[in-house]
Amino acid sequence: MRIILLRHGESLGNVDELAYCRTPDHALPLTPLGEEQAVAAGEVVRGLLGSEPVAAYVSPYRRAVRTFELLGLDSVTRYVPEPRVREQDWGNLQDPTEQAEQKKLRHEYGHFFYRLPHGESGADVDDRVASFLAELRDRVAREPGHPDTVLIVSHGLTTRLLCRRAFSWSIDLFESLSNPVHCDIRVLTATGDQWSLDRPFEQWRASPDGTTQARPRDRQR
Repeated sequence: MRIILLRHGESLGNVDELAYCRTPDHALPLTPLGEEQAVAAGEVVRGLLGSEPVAAYVSPYRRAVRTFELLGLDSVTRYVPEPRVREQDWGNLQDPTEQAEQKKLRHEYGHFFYRLPHGESGADVDDRVASFLAELRDRVAREPGHPDTVLIVSHGLTTRLLCRRAFSWSIDLFESLSNPVHCDIRVLTATGDQWSLDRPFEQWRASPDGTTQARPRDRQR
């Protein structure tokens, strides 16, 4: 089983934080640059797929759906709008002062456990991606005709948490990793019960608990 993870292209909220005060998070569009990024990513994804069929599980947020549309894929045999791979719910962000305060508190407290008022913590997102991954593996194993290759078009933090669940990374390590840039791609491959990742995430600091993205057996070599 192979999972191609793709973060959406640059959105309006990435260049104008006050956009969240005017437009619901789920409705934020791609910027012109974001659309260009998605078109370019399509060439890479098509190269990874060749003529192989793929099942696409896409966050229902507008920026993720539009990113998928611009990939130009013709080998998708199953398309699923999947709410469990949506962005972390930030609650209501109409007040720019409150928005700035929440970001400050989240940074100080930790991105994994801090629960945003009327929204989610990273731990909440972790729970829903765990459910999704378990169900996905079961679908691929049990449903005739389900492609062995899956494309997930999602968001930065959600992508990191999907990998955290696959590799059982520590919370310290997760919080030390940077989000992938827009339309960046990671490829997860499952062989039996073991996952591998084509390349690591960038780290903005060493993990305080000393763990790394390598599997234990890799670190012993």
